[in-house]
Amino acid sequence: MATTNPFLRALRRLGASNAELESEERQRIAESAGAVRISEVNDRQWASLRGTIAVLTMKPRSGTPWLEAEFNDGSGTVTLIWMGRRAIPGISAGRELMVSGRVSYVDGQRRLYNPYYELIAD
Repeated sequence: MATTNPFLRALRRLGASNAELESEERQRIAESAGAVRISEVNDRQWASLRGTIAVLTMKPRSGTPWLEAEFNDGSGTVTLIWMGRRAIPGISAGRELMVSGRVSYVDGQRRLYNPYYELIAD
């Protein structure tokens, strides 16, 4: 819930941790870009998301490489999976992206397979 009173808003920010402030800033940036919050995405929904790659790993499945990225926008996380890829130029931990695709829930976790992506300039 947004506080409209500037004094109360400033007081709340004084008590907030750096992680909370960073999370709020990420969510504000994502919303201004027209992206949906990860926490609000439903199963099988097509979504455009904006956030940052926290962890990037290559996990082979049945002999096929899968590049997996933990993607966070401050409201939640989704695992981005590029099947058949070991690496993608420009995709690295700490990189900010705009991604889109159909979100799936697998074992209670959000996943986005072979998403379209756009690198955000530093």
